[in-house]
Amino acid sequence: MSKKSIKKVVLAYSGGLDTSVIVKWLQEEYQCEVVTFTADIGQGEEVEPARAKAEAMGVREIYIEDLTEEFVRDFVYPMFRANAIYEGEYLLGTSIARPLIAKRLVEIANETGADAIAHGATGKGNDQIRFELGAYALKPGIHIIAPWREWHLNSRESLLAYCERHGIAVEQKRGKKSPYSMDANLLHISYEGGPLEDPWREPEEEMWKWTTAPEKAPDEPTYIELRYEKGDVVAIDGEEMSPAKVLATLNRIAGENGIGRIDIMENRYVGMKSRGCYETPGGTILLKAHRAIESITLDREVAHLKDELMPRYATLIYNGYWWSPEREMLQAMIDRSQAHVNGEVRLKLYKGNVVVVGRRSETDSLFDESIATFEEDEGAYDQKDAEGFIKLNALRLRVAAARRG
Repeated sequence: MSKKSIKKVVLAYSGGLDTSVIVKWLQEEYQCEVVTFTADIGQGEEVEPARAKAEAMGVREIYIEDLTEEFVRDFVYPMFRANAIYEGEYLLGTSIARPLIAKRLVEIANETGADAIAHGATGKGNDQIRFELGAYALKPGIHIIAPWREWHLNSRESLLAYCERHGIAVEQKRGKKSPYSMDANLLHISYEGGPLEDPWREPEEEMWKWTTAPEKAPDEPTYIELRYEKGDVVAIDGEEMSPAKVLATLNRIAGENGIGRIDIMENRYVGMKSRGCYETPGGTILLKAHRAIESITLDREVAHLKDELMPRYATLIYNGYWWSPEREMLQAMIDRSQAHVNGEVRLKLYKGNVVVVGRRSETDSLFDESIATFEEDEGAYDQKDAEGFIKLNALRLRVAAARRG
């Protein structure tokens, strides 16, 4: 599709420097109408000011939407049913937000009759892949514009100079500008770039926004109780909550107790290694608690199979394949496994640590005290049976040992 054939573009718009430049650049380079879409997914900043900024640049169709409940209900919760964690540490906070934004970009393009969608992700990162794979999966013929892969404005200075030449108002925040590239939503906040590009350098304490330093967290532990229904948290300390309210509440409680910080080197899908620091306070609790309730309600082989498949599932999300048939297939299996994941988990939060101190399920527990007890079990388990079980399982080992002589 040529530039001249594109009459309208839907842009994922934050109102910040990059996307403000992109609005004007699209208007000039493509001579097209721009529709802006700003999503509130719990990033903690007001999104409504984006409306005035877009209007000042001549944008007539402006979408500003609160997607926090959909984000947690339809994306975060399904991911945590799988206990997904990428490369052993990363809880996929940025990755899981991108398929939702891609979905709404495509939907708005359909609603407005737009010819293309656009995003502000750079050509070095994972987000360009996540946005575009999602968009193509949902609308195969969609045209996608990625300005960072087309223009030559490759620094903050060049972007600011562009703003000055074109009269684009740039909000200058008071105080010291953060040296980090940050991205936030209700699940996490990420930090990259700046001083973090030296992998030996410890992050400065003032970098962290959501969590108290563990050594400064309260000296008394905090206890909380989560209630699960079909693998999802539905109540905290007996109070029923919506998915977004659950995550917001856990973020606050965990953050106060210094929980959720990680500093990792990760392998990007585009091939490079990258250092990232992340705060995922509520998500850290969700992962620990979900494994605890599964430990008492899931069949052993089902639990082990989930653990074997989880790295593949996590990689699919990290690499942008949320809308792929293989992820949907895995999700159907995972969701089926959660039918009996019901009950309560009690947690002790203390100075950066999440400790499971209780788990129970009145309706779906597979733990039978009468069998597991070290006391008299009244015939529920005949210990003599273990001899034959062991010998049968040792048979191949004995045969191999005999061959060795």
